Amino acid sequence: MAKYLVIVESPAKVKTIRKFLGTNYEVAASNGHVRDLPKSQLGIDVEIGYEPKYITIRGKGDILANLRKEVKKAEKIYLATDPDREGEAISWHLLKALKLEDKKVYRITFNEITKNAVKESLKNAREIDMNLVDAQQTRRVLDRMVGYRISPLLWAKVKRGLSAGRVQSVALRIICDREDEINSFIPEEYWTLDALFDLPGAKKPLTAKYYGKKNQKAVLSSKEEVEALISEIKKETFQVGEVKKGERNKKPPLPFTTSTLQQEASKVLNFSTQKTMRIAQQLYEGIEIKGNGTVGIITYLRTDSTRVSEEAESGAEEYIIRNYGKEYAAGKSEAVKNGKKIQDAHEAIRPTDIGRTPIELKESLSRDQLRLYQLIWKRFAASRMQAAKYETTSIKINAGEHCFTVSASRLLFDGFMSVYTQEGDKEEENTLVKSVETGERLTCRDLEEKQHFTQPAPHYTEASLVHALEELGIGRKDLEELGIGRPSTYAPTITTILARRYVAKENKNLYVTELGEVVNNMMKDAFPSIVDVNFTANMEALLDGVEEGNVNWKTVVSNFYPDLDEAVRVAEKELKEVDIADEVSDEVCEVCGRQMVIKYGPHGRFLACPGFPECRNTKPYLEKIGVACPKCGKDIVLKKTKKGRKYYGCVDNPECDFMVWQKPSGNKCPECGSMLLYKGNKLACMNENCGYVTQIPELDK
Repeated sequence: MAKYLVIVESPAKVKTIRKFLGTNYEVAASNGHVRDLPKSQLGIDVEIGYEPKYITIRGKGDILANLRKEVKKAEKIYLATDPDREGEAISWHLLKALKLEDKKVYRITFNEITKNAVKESLKNAREIDMNLVDAQQTRRVLDRMVGYRISPLLWAKVKRGLSAGRVQSVALRIICDREDEINSFIPEEYWTLDALFDLPGAKKPLTAKYYGKKNQKAVLSSKEEVEALISEIKKETFQVGEVKKGERNKKPPLPFTTSTLQQEASKVLNFSTQKTMRIAQQLYEGIEIKGNGTVGIITYLRTDSTRVSEEAESGAEEYIIRNYGKEYAAGKSEAVKNGKKIQDAHEAIRPTDIGRTPIELKESLSRDQLRLYQLIWKRFAASRMQAAKYETTSIKINAGEHCFTVSASRLLFDGFMSVYTQEGDKEEENTLVKSVETGERLTCRDLEEKQHFTQPAPHYTEASLVHALEELGIGRKDLEELGIGRPSTYAPTITTILARRYVAKENKNLYVTELGEVVNNMMKDAFPSIVDVNFTANMEALLDGVEEGNVNWKTVVSNFYPDLDEAVRVAEKELKEVDIADEVSDEVCEVCGRQMVIKYGPHGRFLACPGFPECRNTKPYLEKIGVACPKCGKDIVLKKTKKGRKYYGCVDNPECDFMVWQKPSGNKCPECGSMLLYKGNKLACMNENCGYVTQIPELDK
């Protein structure tokens, strides 16, 4: 009969851990949280001390009953839930739900599911850390307050099924702000001038970029300016003015944290943040490996730390020396210090055994599991290797008073790049086959002028949104400190705003939908502090204070709720309903002759007969903007892509293919005759080669 009971979160871990422990141990799973706030009400006593009202989660009664049976048999109980704030809270809820106060109860954590890690955790058993529990409680209570007080307001003013959230609403605000920035962006023309030089023995010409005159950097803004410059330069001889040689080291990357794994998996593997977390969970909990049984092959996936254990570091060093050579091994590294508290239980995301290569596991993993494991394995191996070394050459080439520059580099030692190159790493443009000397005259083959236009900031992708949420630590010196939410919350946050159709995803890019605009504008008007990046980042700092034991969690809640309550009461009275349901159109129902009305469905507006249910006629809604198509003269209408992104196109599509993203004004460009589009507070010519921009007339504002 088992004397000791180990309770874990996931049933997938039970089999793996059970084989590491002897017959004296029984292993059981809680299947995640067992208690939570009730779904039917706020669940927080705002009148008496903001006490949460926890209840058993529906469907968890049988699980708790089985755990109680096992508890009765055991002399000692080890709570082995995940090694993070959420896991600490689950352990505390198990303590309360199973009434373990009078039992011998211990909290154990392990960063990886391996025999050594599990057995070592039993030797270092401790009490539940109430600071971590309170930090999780604070987040849960704050999120519940925002969700349960604001979401019903959105239902009443817009439509049912919408939601607001402490992190979710900020993420939507960030995307909307970027969309506004893109829509109001006016491209500016600029030019570049390259000189191509023939070098003896070189197959390709050496390309030098125009720098400026008399060592002052120049900005070339027009074709006329460039042509005048070319005619001036052609009169001069080209001579090497200065040659500087040096060395540059390219540092190896740090091992993955939760957010950097999400970002890199999105860029390299095209995984959504949700998919990355799901597959990483599988790799952590255990994979059936031939000859080894079920083994956890990566460390815990929810972490802010880049720290690596001494054991893992030594193992990596031995592997690298054996397979690559001593010169590739970085040796022992110092722990990365970023000014914030990192728990000892947390490490970076890494393979549990670097000797377990992706090739060896190919037969045991699915295609997606293998791709993600390979990414983690390569990144960790690279992080324990030496920097790559480049020989750099900087050359100044003079043409009279004018100066051209060349930067070239040559790889001397590949270091970590023998294993891993990051997405975005570029090949060097110039490689010097033959060295040039100061004073040497060069033969110019050609002068190449190129026209360019400045580009707006790109649309957010899941990867860049995660990066933005992470780096928006307002007022913090260290950008690696998290600002908005926590990495583990990013995946569900992005999933939520996509599921609510606030945001549409097309070719990795995130676009705001009409519904997203409505919700964001309402949140900005009624709850400016909720969607304020500074406020949210400061709130995260307070939550960190709770985790460190410096701030009382109920103090945070009691300071937050009264302001929220007041804002909700004001919004209920002052916010106007967004009338998007029954607006009468000028279209007549061809079935019954009634005037059709505009309805709002999951995919946006549509026309429906008001005679429903007698008449069920519907058709697409095409919102005219009062501007004629420049191609065929028919109406331009506001349309949406299948995923909800707005655009303007001809009503006669597909016969007429006119389409633009910005709203047409109906005014023509005085220079080229093309249509002018609204861009922020300006009108810009839709012909990019024209570049005409003017102020919006007062009558149009």
